Amino acid sequence: MSEPAAAPSVAAEVRELLETSGALLGGHFLLSSGRHSPHYVQCALLLEDPRRARRVGEWLATRLAPYRPDSVLAPAMGGLLVGHETAAALGVPFRFTERRGGVMELRRGFRLHPGERLVVVEDVVTTGKSTLETVAVAREAGAEVVAAGSIIDRTGAGEPFPFPLESLLSLTFPTYPPDECPMCAEGGLPVKPGSREVV
Repeated sequence: MSEPAAAPSVAAEVRELLETSGALLGGHFLLSSGRHSPHYVQCALLLEDPRRARRVGEWLATRLAPYRPDSVLAPAMGGLLVGHETAAALGVPFRFTERRGGVMELRRGFRLHPGERLVVVEDVVTTGKSTLETVAVAREAGAEVVAAGSIIDRTGAGEPFPFPLESLLSLTFPTYPPDECPMCAEGGLPVKPGSREVV
């Protein structure tokens, strides 16, 4: 009698959801860092189906629950949907930061409290810039950031934070400075996806 097939890992299921939703893009992209890449992940396409968003949020909540967060904080725009779904699955409040004049702030009447344990949630972590800006806002309010979470880790196995990063899937794509980009050398023009301004 054959063994039953193993259940697919969360990483494999996330990869499949990215592919079936059309969120894994190929082309010539200008990233927020200013570098160029032949690949881009547009998580908004993954999260546009509320059922997929809920599922991803539940998976991320399972990873973050051991840190016993009191709340979830996310940077707009990328962290809004997945952060909200993660908070719903954890049963804790959700808040978000947003940039005004290039500076990340807590607005709209949101308040953090001294000693509040929180996790910062994003869709994709690459350089960690948005997460670190959000962490600075939390710490200024006296809150304690106990972990970060993301659907996708694109840090390349780096450790961008002084606290754990829990991600559902790690992806590594080649990136190039503009003057070394092979796609530019062939005469291609990059497209700027996403919502953040180029550094």
